[in-house]
Amino acid sequence: MTWALLGTATIGASLALAALAGHEILADGVAFIENDLRDKLRKLRVSTRHLHGWVVAWLIAIVATFLGFTVGAGSLPFGVTFGLMLFCVPWYWVRRRVEKRRLQIEDQLADAMVSLASAIKAGLSLGQAIEILADQCPRPICEEFRQMVGEYQMGKPLERVLIETRDRLKSENFALFAAAMQASRESGGRLNETVERIAHSVMELQRLERKIFSETAQARTSAVYMALAPFAVMIMYYFFIDPVNTERLFTTVPGQLILCTSLVLNLLAYLWARAILNSDI
Repeated sequence: MTWALLGTATIGASLALAALAGHEILADGVAFIENDLRDKLRKLRVSTRHLHGWVVAWLIAIVATFLGFTVGAGSLPFGVTFGLMLFCVPWYWVRRRVEKRRLQIEDQLADAMVSLASAIKAGLSLGQAIEILADQCPRPICEEFRQMVGEYQMGKPLERVLIETRDRLKSENFALFAAAMQASRESGGRLNETVERIAHSVMELQRLERKIFSETAQARTSAVYMALAPFAVMIMYYFFIDPVNTERLFTTVPGQLILCTSLVLNLLAYLWARAILNSDI
């Protein structure tokens, strides 16, 4: 017990001295992480008012996790592995939010284009039709239309507004919509008919994506079961088959390295399976 307390105090003092010595480097690193996350969260229309506090709490949680496993549990491999996994959590969460928002916009885009075609057929200009969509469409697509209207009213050309929105959303369906808008404005064709045809194409693509999603549902469920299977096997070995050797996986350095490597590979396999089963077409 005395040696454990002494080791904890030594490590804590070392970290404190390192923090004092590299204060500027640490501050620059925190600022870089904060700016990167702030830029991504603003694209998601998420408030960043308390971002600094969350970043500091997250970094403290990483250090506490590392020290808890390294000093408290006496396992450096566990400390490094779980510390790195916790370090990757914010970017993974932001990426999932971006993907979820993109899919919501894709689902709402076809209905928005049908409404746009109706507004143009009623005699409104493209700018006026987009302004109506900004007021009537649900979130999150209405937020993008509001930004388009604001930029257009500030004097930015509509072609440039469409291009910037396409680059910001990274949506293939919106890219098709923007390209058709530009072609129709340059060639002088009937805009409402062009929008209706694009809306029909987008609806067909969404129908195919939903069909693929439903047909791969069982495979996605199987991927979850396969990711959980190693934990179930380990529990079965620990309680029923070979508890002595299973315990050595947690108490010896080679066993801890094996567990950490297996955990990382299992996580990568699950993420790879999700990427393969992605229904984008």
